[in-house]
Parts: sequence; structure tokens; C-alpha cells
Amino acid sequence: MGFTRAELESYRDAEVPDLLPPRGALRLLFVGINPGLWTAATSTHFAHPGNRFYPALLRAGVLEHRVDPAAGMTDEDRERLRARGIGITNLVRRATAKASELGPTELRDGAAALTALVEAEAPQVVAVAGITAYRTAFGVRDAVGGRQPEPLGGAALWVVPNPSGLNAHETVETLAEAYAAPAREAGLLDPAD
Repeated sequence: MGFTRAELESYRDAEVPDLLPPRGALRLLFVGINPGLWTAATSTHFAHPGNRFYPALLRAGVLEHRVDPAAGMTDEDRERLRARGIGITNLVRRATAKASELGPTELRDGAAALTALVEAEAPQVVAVAGITAYRTAFGVRDAVGGRQPEPLGGAALWVVPNPSGLNAHETVETLAEAYAAPAREAGLLDPAD
């Protein structure tokens, strides 16, 4: 599946629905910064062909089946995530070409909305993908990646690397390692894995 620049631009400011299991079944909630235009076009979180989110989850053992998000997630893909107790949402709901188009106020408002969602859905663990956005959204300038000292809405809180292809410091291997840690805490992986 491919899109022209004009087709992708037509998805600017569109929203992508959260992917959530039934209430009470959410174990691990991944939080992106905001949907990209490809994500909005396919209605699939972390969907850009260069994004390493799903390959990293597969490598970590969090997922057992390959997901091709660039083509748009199938209903079966979504159900597999839900059945594992995995959810996906974003700090900011509107789609942009780059996360840098978001302002601090949008990110702070997103943090408040995320906190309300976590309180309502009660995941065991929340993993925010993107340290810079996390620092701005939650006003924690000196935050570092990994498990955070304070919970979020009653859930253990992790900050993990952004899987975007623009984040050149990370590989599928390093992302897999980073995503495995909150998955272990959520009981999705054996502690020895």
C-alpha cells in the first residue's frame, strides 16, 4: 500500500481510535506521541513503513505473529493484541507529519487525558514511547528512560524509546530490549526472558 504526499496530507488532524481490550483486561498500554499521517491513513498505530514498533515487539516475544502495519492492521491482528492484554493510544490524538509540529500545551493536555484514560482502564503498566515528549507532557525535565519512580494513575510507568525510523539511535534489537522490560512487569513475558 502506498500513498502520495497529497493523499497523506488529507489525513492531517485526523484521529486514530485507541486500541484497547475489554475493560479489566488491559495489562500493558503503549503510548505513542501522536499519530503520523500514515497511521491515520491506515487507521493503524505505529504504521509508517520505517517504524520499528511491531518488529521490536515480535523480536522481544511480546507478539507471536508478524504484523504488517504499513498495509493496515487486520481485525485478526487487532484481536491478537487485545487478547494479550495490550492496548495502544497516543498523548495527542491529532495526526501530523512530524511530532515536532505539536506544542507544549497540546502535550500537557495529552498527559491529563492519558492520566484519565489510565485511571478508567486500569492497566498494570503504561509505556510512553518518547522521552522528549514525556518530559514536556508531564513537566519532568530531568526524566530518563526506563521505569519511572512515580506511577501514572495507579499503573507502573515506563518511558521507552520512540520506534520511529527518525530515531536513528535505536535499532530493532535495542527497542526489543527496551519494550521487553515493561512487558515483563505486565506479566506478558517470563521474568527470565
